[in-house]
Amino acid sequence: MSDGRAETGRDDDGARRDADGPHPRTGSLAHRVPDLAALQLLLAVARLGSLGRAARELGITQPAASSRIRSMERMLGVSLVERSPRGSTLTPSGALVTDWARRVVEAAEAFDVGAQALRGRRDSRLRVAASMTIAEYLLPGWLIALRGSRPDTAVSLFAGNSTAVAERVLGGAADLGFVEGLSVAPGLDGAVIGHDHLVVVVAPTHPWARRRAPLDPAELAATPLLLRERGSGTRQVLDAALAAHGGLTAPLLELASTTAVKAAVVSGAGPSVLSELALGEELAARRLVQIPVEAVRLGRDLRAVWPTGQRPAGPARDLLGLTRGSG
Repeated sequence: MSDGRAETGRDDDGARRDADGPHPRTGSLAHRVPDLAALQLLLAVARLGSLGRAARELGITQPAASSRIRSMERMLGVSLVERSPRGSTLTPSGALVTDWARRVVEAAEAFDVGAQALRGRRDSRLRVAASMTIAEYLLPGWLIALRGSRPDTAVSLFAGNSTAVAERVLGGAADLGFVEGLSVAPGLDGAVIGHDHLVVVVAPTHPWARRRAPLDPAELAATPLLLRERGSGTRQVLDAALAAHGGLTAPLLELASTTAVKAAVVSGAGPSVLSELALGEELAARRLVQIPVEAVRLGRDLRAVWPTGQRPAGPARDLLGLTRGSG
């Protein structure tokens, strides 16, 4: 006689089931299929004949193992393991589920091997793109430090202006980029890794080398200079800084590397504005003279960049960690 409560029964293996029958096939697969940890536990019980030994092998407590088996039985709606003082044995349904579980775990192991191979391929190489100043004066030290922790990683380096670096990172030709312009290009995320300052320099024979007063911004803007090409971070910062003072006059010469610009200035070809990072040796040896400038902001941030939403991983992540606090 019914007392008004939903009747329950047991299937052939003794598992409790709802009066409404088996669990409906609704929701995502993840809510209908046991996870790998539960399947591995079931396989261990089948192999060892003991829930306790299976728990110890997997590094979990016996109560946790029992709870995991019960949860799996509730999810599947069948009894899987019979416990007795002599050990644990599989029910007929448990034996069938174990056979399926073995195939799932083997497929997961194959997946893991493949994923490790992909990680190994990724970790075996690192493609870096860097603006000229960073490539010449900062990156060598970072790469030496990286080699100490990842001696088997082959590094390839592209050195160009900041615009070219952004294009390579966006196009997937570089895993990590370093730029020195005013901002991060659309489609890229970035992090400030250091700071730099641009300074005006001339050869000791240049008339500016003998002046006592700081250089006037308007005079700097009106003077033909030896400059990096458009698209370089150095040029971007200088153009922006002098925009309020009439803008730069036509350059005396445009060159594609900091080293080339320095050589031209040392030869007496004209003044230039270059990164302070690149001038230490020349200023110390008095091959170049720094000229103070008033009322012009020539500071800039150095940034690491990567595609939006793709945080650096593997060697790229390690290299990024080595750059903190530069400049």
